[in-house]
Amino acid sequence: MAGARSQALGGALLAVAYTGLIASADGITKLLAGQYAAAQLYALSGALVAGFCLLADRLPSQRRGFRTSCPRAMALRSVATLIAAVCFFHAFRLLPFAEVFVFIGLMPLLAGAMSGLLLGEPVRPASWAALGAGFAGVLFLFPDGVAAVSPGHLVALGAAVSGTFSMTMARLIGRYESNALAQVFYPNLTLCAAMLLVLPFVWMPMPLADLAWAAAYALLLFGARWLLVVALRLLASYAVTPLMNLQFIWMAFIGAAFFGELPSGTTYIGGAIVIASGLYLVWDQFAPAMPRLRSAGRLQTDP
Repeated sequence: MAGARSQALGGALLAVAYTGLIASADGITKLLAGQYAAAQLYALSGALVAGFCLLADRLPSQRRGFRTSCPRAMALRSVATLIAAVCFFHAFRLLPFAEVFVFIGLMPLLAGAMSGLLLGEPVRPASWAALGAGFAGVLFLFPDGVAAVSPGHLVALGAAVSGTFSMTMARLIGRYESNALAQVFYPNLTLCAAMLLVLPFVWMPMPLADLAWAAAYALLLFGARWLLVVALRLLASYAVTPLMNLQFIWMAFIGAAFFGELPSGTTYIGGAIVIASGLYLVWDQFAPAMPRLRSAGRLQTDP
């Protein structure tokens, strides 16, 4: 019993550390987004993360290579990751930090819907209610109505949808293989390759300080993904997901401390609603007293 509690505590601490690392990486994205094109940051960081994966694969406990039994699903995940990265880059450029989180907070809710639509997993009516509440939380960002919707908000929504699709493909791939390193390697390799095609047209000389920031971004991103994989081994995914909502606190702090962005009251209300609806979605799906239905249905892309 003590060992199980210690393992659960370790997983929870790693999940909290993940939120700090990923929010810090997003902060660097916002810092560089005002000075460079997305291609410049992601060509460099994608290459570095892919390189970190190659180095990690040399560890005795990780020597599994990068073969995948789901090449089509991996390709879909890689393309979706590419789209999400570019959209988030521009969202951080156009919107306050905390506002972007409200869309990030929608991703677990969107994942519930996509799992039903794409993986054949049933979604309970109460879960659809939680999804509706999450959408209502986003509406708090627009107290003046549709007229307040900006291109940045639309880009952030596109980032959330494409990022969620990438997560859904990761879940599909996880049904057939456990090589998590491959799921980090191929999306970042795709990101690097695609951005290299655009890089000659947008390249700007980078001082050493900005190169160091880009390298720090890649290291934080790789570390965050790695910690999340380990956390999910120690703690059930339904327990990790609510902890990831701590990103809102990190992002609000980073936005205020480093970018002078003070979220409005409606942003806090919207974030709270999204977080609460996500917590309810987790409770509804995994509460022991709730009857649960599971299906082996899947999107037909690979075995």
